[in-house]
Amino acid sequence: MFAQVVVCDGCCCGRISKGHNEVPIDALKSAWQENELDGKVELTISGCLGPCSMHNVAVLKTDEDQTWVGKLSGNEHYDALVDWALEVVNNGVNVALPQILATQVFEHSKSLVVRN
Repeated sequence: MFAQVVVCDGCCCGRISKGHNEVPIDALKSAWQENELDGKVELTISGCLGPCSMHNVAVLKTDEDQTWVGKLSGNEHYDALVDWALEVVNNGVNVALPQILATQVFEHSKSLVVRN
């Protein structure tokens, strides 16, 4: 089973100077450690993912699919990323998105390839 949460912290996402909400990177990393998600669901903080008009973007990836969510604006959105990761660990990759994220889903034509 492969699962990954990719959170954009690029040119627009999280840039308060551009009028966007902060991306709580430290809080996400802490939540991953506190919930022992490391090694189970990968957390990647990336540079620009591309769809800047949807600023504050994340991608939820599994072996089977990827789901783009955008316009993440508050801690409740980022808490829901953690909730999704916990559900994946407990129930496998075919879990539903938390409702608060389901309303943020958008279509993006490109597949995400993260290179280390």
